[in-house]
Amino acid sequence: MIERKEDTSFSFTKSVTPVGFQVILNRKVGVIELGERMDIPLPQGTFSISVILVGVSHPGNLGAICRTMLNYGFDDLRLVNPKCDKDDGETRARAKHSKRVLEQATVHEELSEATQDCSLVLGTSGKREIGSKTLFRHFMYPWEMVERLEGTNMRVALVFGEEGKGLSTEDLSACDAFVTLPTWEGYPIANLSHAVNAILYEIQRHRVKTTQGIDEGIPDIVPLERHISPALRSTLVESIEQFANELPGKQERIDSVNLTLKRTLLRSTPTEDEATRIIGGLVDGTTALQYVNDKPDWLNKRRRKIE
Repeated sequence: MIERKEDTSFSFTKSVTPVGFQVILNRKVGVIELGERMDIPLPQGTFSISVILVGVSHPGNLGAICRTMLNYGFDDLRLVNPKCDKDDGETRARAKHSKRVLEQATVHEELSEATQDCSLVLGTSGKREIGSKTLFRHFMYPWEMVERLEGTNMRVALVFGEEGKGLSTEDLSACDAFVTLPTWEGYPIANLSHAVNAILYEIQRHRVKTTQGIDEGIPDIVPLERHISPALRSTLVESIEQFANELPGKQERIDSVNLTLKRTLLRSTPTEDEATRIIGGLVDGTTALQYVNDKPDWLNKRRRKIE
């Protein structure tokens, strides 16, 4: 049975499933996609990134890279002699809701043309020189790259080569420095879209750690620090003790439950909200145990609070 209702702001479809009701909300302008908040500006950071793909040949990789870029808050994509079409169906399908990155991507004939407005050009490769004397490929890992770029306010080009080939010696020579992933030396070459993902993740990770809640593009949603105030910790400990003391059995069991709950809950470093919810559950549990044990406190004081 399908029931559809509407009001002035949205419509919803309610269907009966084997596990109950399923409600699907639809705005008048389209379906609400979970996780989409395109009104949030892109993160700013203290340096800018342009992702440059030289000779990209697989439509799926190109689309996946667009999605990765927007996932981490980047939208400047430049293509040098691409071997696949931006309008390819697979490219657009893999780009998903990041088609804006794909549509505004610029196409260039030469790497020098694509990097002419960049203050630093970083090449990427998994082909590392072995030995104590490195003649050409002087690499740094992504985290070192971020540390060096922090606070420079530069526009930086991240250059990636074609799938299966990587950057040519000529293209590498045009780069100022090289970045490599910490891959296993026995099989160091990563898929192109995975390589882009790994490096952009490291940049965004640093931005989140340093500017979350400050940069408008990185709202303070997931807490970076998980701790509770001394007063709330004391309340949590009291609620555990009171709950354990109402349990049936010998004192040894009561003490064991008390200690186990304290260590388990405090070791998990709950947030203030989580600790408050746990306290509420423990107080309710204590009240219920007092009722079952026919203690007058639950009725006389209508507990639901720490004493």
